[in-house]
Amino acid sequence: MSKQSEQILEEQLIELLQKQGYNYVTISNENALVNNLKIQLEKHNNISFSTTEFEKVLNILSKGSVFEKARTLRQKQHIIRDNGDNLYFEFINTEFWCQNQFQVTNQVAVDGKYKNRYDVTLLINGLPLVHIELKRRGLELKEAFNQVNRYQRHSFGSNSALYQYVQIFVISNGVNTKYYANNRLQSFKQTFYWTDKENNRYTNILNDFTKEFLEPCHISKMICKYIVLNETEKILMVLRPYQYYAVEAIIDRVKNTDKNGYIWHTTGSGKTLTSFKASQVLTHLAEVKK
Repeated sequence: MSKQSEQILEEQLIELLQKQGYNYVTISNENALVNNLKIQLEKHNNISFSTTEFEKVLNILSKGSVFEKARTLRQKQHIIRDNGDNLYFEFINTEFWCQNQFQVTNQVAVDGKYKNRYDVTLLINGLPLVHIELKRRGLELKEAFNQVNRYQRHSFGSNSALYQYVQIFVISNGVNTKYYANNRLQSFKQTFYWTDKENNRYTNILNDFTKEFLEPCHISKMICKYIVLNETEKILMVLRPYQYYAVEAIIDRVKNTDKNGYIWHTTGSGKTLTSFKASQVLTHLAEVKK
């Protein structure tokens, strides 16, 4: 029996991701996902968890909504060790985002309301932070979007609910590829193409999109710096490419020159979000320098 084109696309994507620095790991089920998480967190934090200590870690991870878990992901963590000592650790290095552990896996099966098998998952320090849903060429991209929505309803919240830590979804039919934040209020209109600075789209997942957007340091930077936790609506938001480049330009101008500058956005393009993120990043830079 010949392979379906979707399967070939999946294999080619994984091969490309490995070339970019992701380590492939076989994770077929929930237990393997949790076991790998322990290994990766220990490696990242240069520590070792006992069985009971890791149960405390899983207890921290199990609490809250998707929004609250996004906050947990970014916070420093603390447990009491078996011997009574304090242990401080982190789930992700948000300050030096390249200094994390990057893995790729595929076909993770999770039993929820229905048994689901996910296409491709990018793991950072063992946590599934990026989910990639693929459809064969010729199918509408919205079919992949609808599939992700079904996963959210049926299985992302099951068992350890680690897939509720996904920060960014990527959907592709090979030819067209878009990304969006893990947002319970999401609509297909809130899915975005990635572009270069000149607004040229990267649509092919086996070409520039993966090389540029899914490159380990860049996707980690997007998660650590360019996901916005909207406290009012309790949702995650991710910057569009022109907002990303605008904030990067503002930061560069402030750090490297004493000149003024301006960013021009049209009506309805998200000026408020760009301004908020720029202010947030610059405030953090000022605090770090103190």
